[in-house]
Order: sequence, then C-alpha cells, then structure tokens
Amino acid sequence: MDHAAHRASRHTGAGHDHAERADRIDRGGRASGASWVTAAKATLHCLTGCAVGEILGMAVGTALLWGNVPTMVLAIVLAFVFGYSFTLFAVRRAGLGLKAAVKVALAADTVSIAVMELVDNGIIALVPGALDAHLSEGLFWASLLGGFVVAFLVTTPVNKWLIGRGRGHAVVHAYH
Repeated sequence: MDHAAHRASRHTGAGHDHAERADRIDRGGRASGASWVTAAKATLHCLTGCAVGEILGMAVGTALLWGNVPTMVLAIVLAFVFGYSFTLFAVRRAGLGLKAAVKVALAADTVSIAVMELVDNGIIALVPGALDAHLSEGLFWASLLGGFVVAFLVTTPVNKWLIGRGRGHAVVHAYH
C-alpha cells in the first residue's frame, strides 16, 4: 500500500473505516482504546448540541428574569434535547427507524451530555457573580463559554474511555 496516500486519505476523511478500526485494534490484533482524535470529535459533536440548548436556556431564563434554579433546569433540559436531537437526526438520515434511532441517541449521548452539563453548570455556579449576570454583561458570556471549554476538556477523556469499550459514541459509528 502507498503509505503517503494512506496518510493523506486519513486527513481528508477518506479511509474512515480503516481509521475507525485502528481505534479498536492495535498492531498486535488486540482491542485498544479510542484515539484522542475520535474522542475529541465525539465530544465536539456532543458539545455542539449541548451548547445550543445551554445558551438558549440560559438566555431565555435570564431574559425572562427567572431565578437561578429554573434557568439552569431549562438550560440543562434543552442541552439534553438538542444533544440527543443532533444524533437522532444523523442516525435517522442514515436509515434507522425512530425507535432504534432513539435508543442509539440515548446510548451514544447520555453520559457525555451529563458530564458536560455537570461541569459546565458547575463552572457557572462557581464563578462569582455569573449566576446574577445579565445577557448584556461579559461575565455572563465568559462564564458560559469558559464552562464549555472546561466541559470539553473533562468530557473528552470520558468519551475516549467509553468509545474504547464500544459504548457512547461508538454505537453511532455503525451508522456513519
């Protein structure tokens, strides 16, 4: 095999199946953990849905002058809704029926979203004044976005561990 072409195909997305197998099987033919790249991509996918829901929930709750607890509950619920819906849409588009797609989305995203939400909301709760900040204040956005960065850094190793054991986002790979 032309190794230069193989390396190039990995960077362009071609050879996806071979790269995925490499995450599960090492050179000695033994099962191995997921790569950091695969884990980061899975985390980024999950973070995208979480961020949409989290920002929407925080913005709506803050704009409506809700208290901290109802605003966080709304943000968390919407983070799960959007997180699951991104995966649900992708596996439905791949031809999976609704019931099976819901099962895949729940299996793929539940732990990842839960860890992200715990970390992200924990950061917001720990930053002095962040819970009382308004939409027009930099502190509101800095704590929210900073929480996403920390959540990504904490959740990526969790996803790496899950994918390496055939769980989490690994269940979605069969439908890509």
